[in-house]
Amino acid sequence: IESIICFGNTTISTPFIAFCGERNIGLSFHSDYGKFYGRIYGPVSGNVLLRKKQFINIDNHQFTVDFVRMILYDKLANSKNLLLRSKREHFDENAKAKLGEAAEQIASLAQQLADITQVDSLRGIEGVAASTYFGVFDCMIKTNKEDFRFITRSKRPPENNVNALLSFLYMLLKNDMQSALESVGLDPAAGFLHTLRPGRPSLALDLMEELRAPLCDRLALSLINLNQLKPDDFVQDPSGISLTDKARKMVLNEWQTRKQENITHPFLQEKIPIGLIPFVQAQLLARFFRGDLDQYPPFLWR
Repeated sequence: IESIICFGNTTISTPFIAFCGERNIGLSFHSDYGKFYGRIYGPVSGNVLLRKKQFINIDNHQFTVDFVRMILYDKLANSKNLLLRSKREHFDENAKAKLGEAAEQIASLAQQLADITQVDSLRGIEGVAASTYFGVFDCMIKTNKEDFRFITRSKRPPENNVNALLSFLYMLLKNDMQSALESVGLDPAAGFLHTLRPGRPSLALDLMEELRAPLCDRLALSLINLNQLKPDDFVQDPSGISLTDKARKMVLNEWQTRKQENITHPFLQEKIPIGLIPFVQAQLLARFFRGDLDQYPPFLWR
């Protein structure tokens, strides 16, 4: 067990907290709708020298620009690849045309990254690419179109079933990435692409960007297109739309099953479980900060 995620009014005992802390099992607490409350974890093996380099890099403009550019190259590449994969598998010619056009637009935006020298401008390119990507996300949904129609990305609160599912999966990935960074001695709050803010795990959010499409979006589309989720798996109240308890358990099971599948890591060229990707990327980032690698190798899904 790597982590335990608690939803709603979950009560745990002090001996259980000790049990988890001794075994490096993270405990995170969320509302019924996935809003993050807090985390409990055991002793952190943070490397003060590694974190010092991390903090120094934050104030290095050129380092920040180069690092953010590397992350965005792969985020855009992974987003484009998912669009092209969906285009190949689609049966509707109109949807295929829209997906292909969006993929070309994202590829064009990726080419612009090389000439940008300001982080805010890089963020602007990322925003345009995200708008393009989510603008055709509905084309990748092939079944239950009325109940799972996607118009635009909405986060707080999720305004439809698809957004509720995406937010839930992104929350799971964020927890995994934050735990991975802490395990290698990095500070999850000290990021580069996402602005620094108290309580925000900015570095975890940075490294999530390249993994959203291949890990979360693909699973969400699979659950919908294979009819594993139904309209009655979601509930709505003034706080927004969320998964029911039963559906949440099913999605968690599918997430864990997915994490056990093996892939060949594009940089290491070794087979690893998908669930280890956040940990491997955290290790590679630590090696980059130490100077053992010339650059951070983002995860490119092929």
